[in-house]
Amino acid sequence: MRSENLDEEEEGYAERYAERAVELKAQCDKERQSVLKAGGLKIIGTERHESRRIDNQLRGRSGRQGDPGESRFYLSMEDDLMRIFGSDRLSTIMEKLGMERGEPIEHNMVTKALENAQKRVEAHNYDIRKHLLEYDDVMNKQREVIYQQRRMILEGADLKATLLEMADDTLQQLVEETLPQTSPEEWDFDALRNRMNLGLGLDVERNADGKTLRVGSGHALNADSMLPQDVLDAAEKEIESLYEAKELEIGADKFREIQQYVMLNVLDTQWKEQLLIMDHLKEGIGFRGYAQKNPLSEYKREGHELFEEMIARFRHEVTAMVFKVRVEEKIEEPLQKRAPTHFVASHGADVSEPHTVKRDEKKVGRNDPCPCGSGKKYKKCHGK
Repeated sequence: MRSENLDEEEEGYAERYAERAVELKAQCDKERQSVLKAGGLKIIGTERHESRRIDNQLRGRSGRQGDPGESRFYLSMEDDLMRIFGSDRLSTIMEKLGMERGEPIEHNMVTKALENAQKRVEAHNYDIRKHLLEYDDVMNKQREVIYQQRRMILEGADLKATLLEMADDTLQQLVEETLPQTSPEEWDFDALRNRMNLGLGLDVERNADGKTLRVGSGHALNADSMLPQDVLDAAEKEIESLYEAKELEIGADKFREIQQYVMLNVLDTQWKEQLLIMDHLKEGIGFRGYAQKNPLSEYKREGHELFEEMIARFRHEVTAMVFKVRVEEKIEEPLQKRAPTHFVASHGADVSEPHTVKRDEKKVGRNDPCPCGSGKKYKKCHGK
């Protein structure tokens, strides 16, 4: 029964729609004939745009699909377009010809001068867009690298090989900075020990006599004859053993989830900081032109250096967090039974039934200043 009523309503709606459409079409045809009889649509412009494309779009409003129409533009010698490009020269010519102020000018020379001015503005705007595109291309290349790395992590690639590669790069940087290519007497073993311990959780110790350097638990090197590459090779082997020990301790699947979480978190944080740094660099890079330097080349060079530093920070933080992570299982204690709470009224009577609580003060909104006087919003202060 209900479906029959719906069908009748739809049929009635369709009939009313068809009747209304016929009425509106007749009205539109009548108005169209009156417009055609009057000569069609006429476009009147009070100035010319910097771009010829905009003027042509306005002209295109009239005479569409073969209908009659007309367009006419009026402009002054004091308009911005004429004032910036050639207004003084044209004004001098008009004065020599004896033309008075307010008299219309319809000479082809003015039209050509106006078109040339529009071409110059369009060429200038094109150069600006091209220049901005070259700056954006620098960030786009960095973005492609970051998104490729992020996609690799999300798709669950071989995170073990990636993490060990990051650890090797971090170790190589630490060894190069603390153990230069000089005699072992000039090496900074204390800095090497502190940075490896803090960054990777790897123990590096020297014996009391100072002749033996112990890397981890299974590698002992002669401090007098060893090379930086020997320290690096021993550290890489210890890192691989440390990874396998962590995998056995935590579990392969759990350890993989931890690596994925840490990599994504650190990568997103570092990339947001990189975007902010690059924006600040772009704001002031134009001043390099005063030093006879190409701002774009300087932006590319410094942007590449900042990106390399960001990648190094990403690798260092990931390895520091993953190799030092510990998983603790928290055992929740059973909830103790609580005694029923009784509320005591001001006159001392025991109140166990619910009662209405009224607020005497005005409610503080989330975005209102905090009543404590800190100057912060309530949601960021006592409203947390």
